[in-house]
Amino acid sequence: MYTGLQHLHSYMTYLVLLGLLISLVGALSGMSGNKPFTEKNRKMSLLGLIPAHLQWVIGVILYFVSPLGMANVSGAAMKDSISRLYILEHPLTMIIAVVLITVGYARAKRLQDNKKRFNSILIFYGLALALILIRIPWNAWPGN
Repeated sequence: MYTGLQHLHSYMTYLVLLGLLISLVGALSGMSGNKPFTEKNRKMSLLGLIPAHLQWVIGVILYFVSPLGMANVSGAAMKDSISRLYILEHPLTMIIAVVLITVGYARAKRLQDNKKRFNSILIFYGLALALILIRIPWNAWPGN
């Protein structure tokens, strides 16, 4: 079960990154073209939100079943950079990223001004993407 979850979590990252990029490109296109924020734009924003939330759920489960997660928490583990990455840095950064995506989507849905709606997606999804990219454990990805 653990290995399957680990692979699912690793490969699901591609969907998260793709969804965020599609959402960002759609928001950038709408903002630069001075277009209205339509139902299509809202659904494009969901392409960033839904995979990120699914990935977070898988990550939480993995955190509790993985020998690198909760089972490894100790003072000595905090002194090791790889252990600290899996115990604290990666999970905390990803939680912040998912919160940013959620806030950006909720704001875009609630705001009335089209430009502000696109701007909300651009800023919040962009920040989340940056956080995700800096805290992915690249060395542990399949193929490395």
